Amino acid sequence: MTNQETRSCGITPFIVMEVLEEAQRLEKAGRHIIHLEIGEPDFDTPQPVKEAALRALANNDTHYTHSLGKVGLRDEVVSYYKRIYGVDIVPEQVLVTSGTSPAMLLLFSALLKQGDGVIISDPYYACYPNFIRYTGGNPVCVGVKEEDGFKFNKDGIKPMLTDRIRAIMINSPSNPTGNVFSADELRDLATLADENRYLISDEIYHGLTYEGKDHSILEFTDRAFVINGFSKKYAMTGWRLGYVIAPLQFVRKMQILQQNLFISACSFIQEAGIAALRDCDSHVAEMVAVYDKRRRYMLARLTQMGIAPTVPPTGAFYMLANVKEYTDDSYSFAFECLAEAGVAVTPGIDFGSNCEGYIRLSYANSLENIEEGMNRLEKFLQIKK
Repeated sequence: MTNQETRSCGITPFIVMEVLEEAQRLEKAGRHIIHLEIGEPDFDTPQPVKEAALRALANNDTHYTHSLGKVGLRDEVVSYYKRIYGVDIVPEQVLVTSGTSPAMLLLFSALLKQGDGVIISDPYYACYPNFIRYTGGNPVCVGVKEEDGFKFNKDGIKPMLTDRIRAIMINSPSNPTGNVFSADELRDLATLADENRYLISDEIYHGLTYEGKDHSILEFTDRAFVINGFSKKYAMTGWRLGYVIAPLQFVRKMQILQQNLFISACSFIQEAGIAALRDCDSHVAEMVAVYDKRRRYMLARLTQMGIAPTVPPTGAFYMLANVKEYTDDSYSFAFECLAEAGVAVTPGIDFGSNCEGYIRLSYANSLENIEEGMNRLEKFLQIKK
């Protein structure tokens, strides 16, 4: 299969999943594969979260909830944003969803009219353009540079602004780059909001930051939507729980869509979300310490190979390796690396044309496996030279 074939329709494939599926096929055939492709925590969900869900089940908390989500969870989100960011929001701004993907679907559906533009950086999270197109919008890509930490800025965005640009999307810490916007950078971007334009901040990797602290876009403007959830920080990918914080005038539109499309998020899992926000700071701190150790090791090994990112990533659990010396087709490179070296990586092209020549590596795996993966990758590169 060629990369051209995977991009023959308007909604493009999520290539990382195709890499994962091929890796699983090879594993069933007896191959030992090192998984550095998938963006999923390798930690168990914290015990307080599991206990809260079990209590809710024992209490028969298995019915529909309010379509916006349980008041208890929305209150907890409000308290969390006050405690972590010093931001004042109200429960009526919070809509609880079955993961952040439904949150994006509801948000873009409520915000965009046919042909409205949403500015995203390139590289971008692979699903952003698909959600935007699916809801009638137009993804407008701003190319960003490795030497700038793959981060756009106000000066780079301003020439792209027209009356049809409805939103500017920020992802910090970023997937696929692992880079983090500073408070000053977010403050500068917030000035681009106006009476017709909003900021959208995907904050799903907040809490996984290794230098400095996270900053929410809501610290700098109220003309913003926030997408967040529990999958990454709390190792709850399979629980499917997220939320969106929105300006009040958009909440009713999203609520109506939620009622029709999803009814409500799972009742007993919302109780688990309350426990995560309230009781799991120490569990997260332990995970972050381990991630940081892995991050430093992977960065050192990539530096030895000469393919490390110019600006070291300080968030999420990803980094982009520059393999332009070895290929101009990251799609083929990734599948060759999988077949020949037994290392699953994500091709940069999954994240936009500006990410061609890179591969994304995830350190959401044990240090032992990462070490073996780096050894195999190094040997593979030596053969490719």
